[in-house]
Amino acid sequence: MFVKEITIQNQVGLHARPATFFIQKANEFKSSIWIEKEERRVNAKSLLGVLSLGIIGGTSVKIIADGVDEEAAVNGLVELVNSGFAD
Repeated sequence: MFVKEITIQNQVGLHARPATFFIQKANEFKSSIWIEKEERRVNAKSLLGVLSLGIIGGTSVKIIADGVDEEAAVNGLVELVNSGFAD
């Protein structure tokens, strides 16, 4: 299992368009991936799950992956978040 904590920088947080980019990126990996806010953990490959966390700008979350490409998955998602969800 590989985990990194990150603060969501963009103002809208993980809503609609950024959440879609996040999920598309998560689905590129074979590992199981979760995103955790406070004590809630959801599947990072699920749009409803990610949106249900209500992540706004400035929120700290953990990105957790478990599987063959867990480190690449977490690092790829952290890079996407840090880019401000630029495509």
